[in-house]
Amino acid sequence: MSAHDELEDSSAPLMEHLTELRSRLIYSVLAFIVGMIICFMVWNPVFNFLTEPLCNALNDRGQSCDLQFIALEEGFFVAISISLLGGLVLGFPIISYQMWRFVAPGLYKNEKGAFLPFLLASPIMFFIGAAFAYSVITPLAFNFFLGFQQENVLTSDQDATAVAAGIIFQGSAKAYLSLTIKFIVAFGLCFQLPVLLTLMGKAGLVSAKGLRGTRKFAVVGILIVAALATPPDVISQVILFTVVYGLYEISIQLVARVERQREAKLRAEGLWDDDIHGDLDDDEDPKA
Repeated sequence: MSAHDELEDSSAPLMEHLTELRSRLIYSVLAFIVGMIICFMVWNPVFNFLTEPLCNALNDRGQSCDLQFIALEEGFFVAISISLLGGLVLGFPIISYQMWRFVAPGLYKNEKGAFLPFLLASPIMFFIGAAFAYSVITPLAFNFFLGFQQENVLTSDQDATAVAAGIIFQGSAKAYLSLTIKFIVAFGLCFQLPVLLTLMGKAGLVSAKGLRGTRKFAVVGILIVAALATPPDVISQVILFTVVYGLYEISIQLVARVERQREAKLRAEGLWDDDIHGDLDDDEDPKA
């Protein structure tokens, strides 16, 4: 066989993979566009749902829940923002399925069984984090921000002379939506921590012992995330820190469980050597 023929043979599988990738990307983009169109048609109910935490906070203060369009085109871009987020959410099951169909043929049977649970757990954990942000964090944040309002103080009822300027919330719909989406996405990503660390533990990139040894660095990192992802009130920051650090500790236990399963499998196959691999950490419970 000539060198030219060998080159042709080696390029054939590459072209097949590229063709397969192109078709999967087309299906994924179509799913995103369809989801985006659906959400654009019902963007008003979605926006009403997203503004409910703010409206509740305003109603508690006896204020009307009115948001404004600062610019003429702002309403259109609010609808587009909701459509983009909704298109990603609605299209994610199909997009993840297309990713799986592209990757799965290159995996062994045991690798498929190991990867699939993480693919399913990732959107579930994201939605849990998003729901937590919507139901817990945003009410706390909006009550904190609205606390900086100030009533107009008058000297008397006769002359009605103001001695203190009134500060009242008259929010931009676009700015409010951007802040709410920031909270939802940030918490959704934070709740990916157990999925990410467990998958890395499955791949041997991290260990339970290593994660335990970096607790103090994790605490500092989580504190920084809590300060950046939440408003500057102590309550919401403490809540975020507690939740994310709890997820970190859960991740350690999940990685330790993966390591115990790997050790049991290697021992059953006679491939485990205590001198090379070591044994369970002293602070692990082998029966856990």
